[in-house]
Amino acid sequence: MTTDQIINNMESKFNPAAAQGLNLVFQFNIEDDDNFFVKVKDGTCDAQKGDAENPNVTLIMDSDTLNGVISGETDGMQAFMAGKLRAEGDMMLALKLGELFPA
Repeated sequence: MTTDQIINNMESKFNPAAAQGLNLVFQFNIEDDDNFFVKVKDGTCDAQKGDAENPNVTLIMDSDTLNGVISGETDGMQAFMAGKLRAEGDMMLALKLGELFPA
């Protein structure tokens, strides 16, 4: 999947109930594709290409890892432990992605 398809896919999977009262920015740096970010605020989700100004957490991976995690074929924690996924910032927020965007 391309970054554009992934952004559309994430918006369609978004779980607004899990995002009540949150105000977070997730940055995705994709080593072999376009970077994108997702703003989650008070039950809404806005995904855009590019780089966010002040992300709460930045996740760095290649497109194969991203596709696997989004499809549910790859466990994000396993990808992290295997060194295929790096995170900068608040690691605990990365765990919230599974609630916000259920596979």
